[in-house]
Amino acid sequence: MNIFGWTKERLAEALKEHDIPRFRADQIIRWMYQRGAVSFHAMDNLSKSLRAQLAEQFSIERPKVVSRLHSADGATIKLLYEFADGQTAETVLMRHSYGNSVCVSTQAGCRMGCAFCASTLHGLQRNLTAGEIAAQVIGIADFLRQEGARVDTIVVMGSGEPLENYDNVIAALRLLHEDYTIGLSYRSVTLSTSGIVPGIERLAEEGIPISLSISLHAPTDALRSEIMPVNRMYPLADVLRAACMYAERTKRRVTYEYILIRDLNDGVREAEQLAKLLRGQLASVNLIPINPVAERNLFRPDKAVIRRFQKTLEERHITATLRREMGTDIQAACGQLRNRLMEAGL
Repeated sequence: MNIFGWTKERLAEALKEHDIPRFRADQIIRWMYQRGAVSFHAMDNLSKSLRAQLAEQFSIERPKVVSRLHSADGATIKLLYEFADGQTAETVLMRHSYGNSVCVSTQAGCRMGCAFCASTLHGLQRNLTAGEIAAQVIGIADFLRQEGARVDTIVVMGSGEPLENYDNVIAALRLLHEDYTIGLSYRSVTLSTSGIVPGIERLAEEGIPISLSISLHAPTDALRSEIMPVNRMYPLADVLRAACMYAERTKRRVTYEYILIRDLNDGVREAEQLAKLLRGQLASVNLIPINPVAERNLFRPDKAVIRRFQKTLEERHITATLRREMGTDIQAACGQLRNRLMEAGL
């Protein structure tokens, strides 16, 4: 059995069945999550006989990095992880002035069908397990530890819709919160969803104060349904209602992501409609000039158009920030690296 991704409690129960004392679970788990051990034989504070016994019953299997790209400015590293069944998913390390952030994938592929996104081009292959999600972060934590640094924040906004893989995502976040892994505060986690209303409602009751980010990208149902098929199931009114409930229950400001696409959703009219839609909410807007995907034939607006859109929101008392672009030279947008390798037959 592969124990990577297990909690200490689950490991202790499994060890008990083999008459191995509970305190060994703490030793093994810290070797695995904090010291990068991929073999029991490396655990030199265990007896040789115990190490041999463990190796007969269990394994420590982590995904392997099959591609690694570094941005020219050194601030961004993109990894493509391959899992035991050959499926792949991307993870991005972003170095900011305020700390190191990891963008995590939750599915191999995606079924949401958003018109601007590369993740969905090959559809959904499967959900990632809790261990596979956590492994993306722990692998980067191992790398940063060599520099005397750590993972400071996580953004769950890589490939896939996290709220369609709810149980595994929450299990991974709870595991990463434990002091025997990386001890990450829930307040250092942001989860991004395309607007899965039942998932937002469930998350509001979960009792963990993570930040919620909602991919909005259009101010009307007609336009949003055109570029985000999920809107046909969960229209704007339902999404906004769930978001307001989340903000009220958690006391956490909701962020609405808005990808700016030339001549589609970037006009003054759309900015005015968006401001009206969000008036009175505990919310802010994160504007994202589209990272062009060759297969989509969608392009980013000029800088003047972007500034005009932001100014229109701010004049109507909507907090609007412009996302700092990182990693555009290494295909850091969701799904781009994975698609390139899939299309090359790698």
